[in-house]
Amino acid sequence: MEEEGICFVSKLSLVCTFIVGFQIIRFLFSYIYNNFLNVALQINSINLKETGKWAVVTGATDGIGKAYAEILAKKGLNVVLISRTLSKLEAVAKELGEKYKTVEFKTLVADFTDTQQIYHDLDKQLNGLDIGVLVNNVGMSYHHPEYFLDVKNKDEFFANLINCNIFSVTNMCKIVMPGMVERRRGVVVNVSSAAAQIPNPLLSVYSASKAYVLKFSEDLGYEYHKFGVTVQCILPGYVATNMSMIRNATWMAPSPLTYVKEAVRTIGIKEETTGYYPHSLLVDTINLLKSISPKLSRWIVFRTLANVRARALRRAVH
Repeated sequence: MEEEGICFVSKLSLVCTFIVGFQIIRFLFSYIYNNFLNVALQINSINLKETGKWAVVTGATDGIGKAYAEILAKKGLNVVLISRTLSKLEAVAKELGEKYKTVEFKTLVADFTDTQQIYHDLDKQLNGLDIGVLVNNVGMSYHHPEYFLDVKNKDEFFANLINCNIFSVTNMCKIVMPGMVERRRGVVVNVSSAAAQIPNPLLSVYSASKAYVLKFSEDLGYEYHKFGVTVQCILPGYVATNMSMIRNATWMAPSPLTYVKEAVRTIGIKEETTGYYPHSLLVDTINLLKSISPKLSRWIVFRTLANVRARALRRAVH
């Protein structure tokens, strides 16, 4: 009986080892496939030129928005540039127009903190265009990490942030997607943030607004996939832009063009992605810590943002 018991335990241990080994191998294969192979092989990728003649990019004069405008122009799409400053719009249109001479550029002025008139005007100005790609990039964040109750002019600031980050995505989809559904083709890229996936104390309203973009994109994509419309949500970490106030690009904080070149390759392949592997690595690491100790993961992010806040306050004094 003792030998039979030992034999049973030995077999059980072998089975458990096999199961654990299989799960590890499956996890590693899934991780490698999802982060590298499917993008490298371009499985289910979309030819953006075939979605329509025009692309629409909000927040198109700086950073990620401008980079999307350039990449889409390079692919041969005409581009509608939307932002709030006419002089910047004209400068970007001229710069890209000289670079991509066969592409047409159209500029529209819109301040997305205003919800009263701009969407009626944009609807009229975009009406009739064969829009194949919509990039909802426009957004705003805090001037620096701050406690919720200590944000200056909080009533106006939070209203503007919500209007810019939430209303813009919702209403631009409402304007552009009917044409895509009618033509049974189109791509919507909604720019969220890695802040929507990880703890983000001291940027609570910003991260919550970006969580809306993620959830809205997930469910919208499922609703309209059968109509030929692909909805992608990208969740970038730090990119060297004016909004992030990072001046010099690094491996973890790439230039907007480097970031978008990578992100565009995931359209049609990933419905939800950071768009850039180092950012995925950062999010995965923080979420792994969160699974082990939620308090520890929040504390690490909090301390990091608290240090950024302290430096910003010191600069303000001097």
